[in-house]
Amino acid sequence: MRLKNHMSGITVTAFCSLALALSFPVAALAQARDGDIVSAPQEPDAIRLGSGAAEGATAPEIWFRNGGMLTVRNVRQATLTPFLPDPVKATGAAVIVAPGGGFLMLSMESEGWLVARWLADHGIAAFVLKYRLKPTEADVPAFQQQLTALFRGAMRPDARVGEPTPDYAVEDGRAALALVRTRAAAWHVDPHRVGMVGFSAGAMTILGVTLSAQPEAMPAFIAPIYGSLAAVDVPAAAPPMFAAMANDDPLFGRKGFGLIESWQKARRPVEFHLYQRGSHGFGMGARGTTSTGWIDAFYRWLEMNNFLKAGAK
Repeated sequence: MRLKNHMSGITVTAFCSLALALSFPVAALAQARDGDIVSAPQEPDAIRLGSGAAEGATAPEIWFRNGGMLTVRNVRQATLTPFLPDPVKATGAAVIVAPGGGFLMLSMESEGWLVARWLADHGIAAFVLKYRLKPTEADVPAFQQQLTALFRGAMRPDARVGEPTPDYAVEDGRAALALVRTRAAAWHVDPHRVGMVGFSAGAMTILGVTLSAQPEAMPAFIAPIYGSLAAVDVPAAAPPMFAAMANDDPLFGRKGFGLIESWQKARRPVEFHLYQRGSHGFGMGARGTTSTGWIDAFYRWLEMNNFLKAGAK
């Protein structure tokens, strides 16, 4: 899996299995970091959102491999990277993909690019959001201590279901949604069929966008994947929601299903998949579990709700 925190999803691919052990942050991160810090990848298609700079962040972006997957921290400027489908396959639907990482880092590969490529291969325009993060120590051992404190606190039985989502992450989500709709014609997408998928912290980010938006600025649909399931006040115009979680998620799996119940009580469309196994941060699915089927189920859900057809709203 990837290391993910109780406020979001950290993507240290090796962490899915390690999440069951209270000592996983120290041992796993030490193993993942050895020789795995890398030069920043080329992002030629990334579009700067211009939503502002992260407060208090002075260190440069740091890229490294967690469980073999590219991860970034100290994001100061938000960007959006398009993954567009072959025009022959294009459905006109679009999805903004928000990776997780506890608001300390972003699992760009496992919860961003891989998801976006799958969507584009299936005719859905995808846009990976690299949103601003809380500053972290440039020194690796110090960063490791930050993660250790975060996850140990999150796994306490009395831990809160979720922490407040940073305003700047929500602002970046709003800016991404507005940009895709503004450039809808150029990207050959229907501005009425632009939704959002988020993982862990990314799930909380897209939920923050939804709960604070005016009706005309709502995403067309949302898909929070292993995010907090705390109950919320649902706007009357809340979009349809698809959600997925693993029953053995050590952060959220045993803290109730308030979010799902909130959507039900508001009589808004909702579909929820609770997988027997998968832990936290399974990304495209934990090998050997049925969680690997979530994205196919999501596609069928979009199809059932007519989001893959022209003229649907």
